[in-house]
Amino acid sequence: MTMDERRRTKDESTAAIHCGSSMRIINYQLILIFKIKTMKTKSMMLVVAMLFIGMTTLFANDGKTEEIKVYGNCGMCKTRIEKAAKTVEGVTKATWDDTEKVLTVTFDDTKATVLKIEEAVAKVGHDTDHVKADDKVYAKLHGCCKYDRPVSGEKKEMEGHEGHDH
Repeated sequence: MTMDERRRTKDESTAAIHCGSSMRIINYQLILIFKIKTMKTKSMMLVVAMLFIGMTTLFANDGKTEEIKVYGNCGMCKTRIEKAAKTVEGVTKATWDDTEKVLTVTFDDTKATVLKIEEAVAKVGHDTDHVKADDKVYAKLHGCCKYDRPVSGEKKEMEGHEGHDH
């Protein structure tokens, strides 16, 4: 091999190395650009998701909360009353205080009403100030669940918001 041939071979190898380096640099730049665009897309999607969650939370209907006088005595009554109230579509929370004899319910007022909740509770044997439980259902309650029934024994007419506190 002559000196010129060696020089040409060396120049071609150096050119190939430089060409390969340039290609690698270009490949890294393209990968980096792709990653940045992907990160921007992911960031934008995250911002949109956070805005959606924020708006949903802002306009969510937490529900209406009412207190209803419900007669009962014990833990079995508590379970029965709360379960009955929760069977009404739209009721999200029901808690009966056996000391105060008050059922606190949270519900969607587009789906449920206080009267519907009181009727559901009366169906399982517990009187409210507006709805009296059927005598046969009351008679089937366990002995400890039989409370002193209101004297009048007649249904009170429910007008406006009387009979419960806000």
